[in-house]
Amino acid sequence: MGRGRRAWRAFRKGHRLRRCSRTSTCTTSSTYGLTGGGFGTRAVTWSSWGFEYRQDAERFWADLRERLAKFSLELNADKTRLIRFGRFAAQQRKERGLGKPETFQFLGFTHICGRTKAGRFKLTRITDKKRMRTKLSKVKAELIRRRHLPIPDQGRWLASVLRGHCNYYAVPDNSKAIDAFRFRIIGHWLAALRRRSQRTRLTWKRMYRLAERWLPRVHILHPWPNDRFDARTRGRSPVR
Repeated sequence: MGRGRRAWRAFRKGHRLRRCSRTSTCTTSSTYGLTGGGFGTRAVTWSSWGFEYRQDAERFWADLRERLAKFSLELNADKTRLIRFGRFAAQQRKERGLGKPETFQFLGFTHICGRTKAGRFKLTRITDKKRMRTKLSKVKAELIRRRHLPIPDQGRWLASVLRGHCNYYAVPDNSKAIDAFRFRIIGHWLAALRRRSQRTRLTWKRMYRLAERWLPRVHILHPWPNDRFDARTRGRSPVR
């Protein structure tokens, strides 16, 4: 176990965190004396914390820096910021003469303050553009390396890449991003196949036929969060 991970575990022991029973988020205890509600999620060294009032967020930020300093750790100033986000973010920023609510990147998604058709707030998640560019560049390089393999072998490999991408990123409101990912893969595949010969006659029309043959159609795979955590029980179920 590395020094950084040991320090992080020791840091976590100093905080009193209470895991919610039905979600993967963590709620801060009364140690911080919060005026309103708060929640947070953590992924290795990446964390996202939410507070109802700004003073609670600023107090937590100061306490977090102080706590990390005891273990010779510090926050990355370029990747740590305090933003106004949530149901009332758009209205509050409009009253202050500011633009749209800020967005943030977390776990490969860009989180946006969205609106439903009824005008209510909803959390919109789309694929992080930087993550997508990085993944596409890796796929492009691998296609160049595999370009002389038989078409079925290339098609099966690309299909597995596309399925793996959709298994993670095919969330509600992200259909345009996963469609764009599939289209870019087809373009990189076409460029790689054209490099097999200087006298190639491979056209987009034939490429689309290959894509229909080997690459699965993309669609949303994950349900909305309220559907995912909508547990239905009967009788004396221990879940109740």
